[in-house]
Amino acid sequence: MSALLQLQNLTKNYGALRVTDDVTFDVQPCELHAIIGPNGAGKTTLIHQISGHAKPDSGHITFDGHDVTPLPMATRAQRGLVRSFQITSILPRFSALENVALAAQARAGSSFRFLGNAAGERELNDIAMGLLTRFGLAARARVPAGQMSHGEKRQLEIAIALAAKPKLLLLDEPLAGTSHDESQRLINILQELRKELPIILIEHDMDAVFALADRVSVLVYGRIIACGKPQDIRDNAEVRAAYLGEEAA
Repeated sequence: MSALLQLQNLTKNYGALRVTDDVTFDVQPCELHAIIGPNGAGKTTLIHQISGHAKPDSGHITFDGHDVTPLPMATRAQRGLVRSFQITSILPRFSALENVALAAQARAGSSFRFLGNAAGERELNDIAMGLLTRFGLAARARVPAGQMSHGEKRQLEIAIALAAKPKLLLLDEPLAGTSHDESQRLINILQELRKELPIILIEHDMDAVFALADRVSVLVYGRIIACGKPQDIRDNAEVRAAYLGEEAA
């Protein structure tokens, strides 16, 4: 089976600091591939390069059979390479429904305008409501996103990403700052999503990573030091010494 996403020798420098260093790995169709590593390892910078938010200094990114290395973030998203952000990127004054419908509008190229007559754009509202219902947010559809709880915002952000019809979803620490109950709810959501589309997941919650991932890549000082199935990563002495420590015990 050919990889949906391939990274080849990605390198990114900020001045004298090399943040990603010759990173090579792939993501297979219908695979949840987790990237773990200590703070400052270069994980978010790597996601920036994959999504098009940052351009690598060297190396290549192939997505769905095409070299997307020179393409901007918006073009990659249109092709199905869609990400969420480590810090939520919702529009706080718009309702949950409007946030998701805007994403559907952007994907469809619709003329939808919330301040105008939306009667002719019922399909967008139906799409948005369907996603909110799926994520348990239907009752919160008319609530301004800025008034939602942190966990609800995380769920909303994934709904927004799905409205863009991704072929590959990039999630940057979706469980960060959530309560135990909120985390479990998000883990259940990701368990279902991983059956539908490939996901790259950056996450510090090791219980979630080892429960969800098909493969795990470990990034330390900008380099991939190991890649394999969750149990192989748990058992890897170099990984335990560099990152997992007692977490893997």
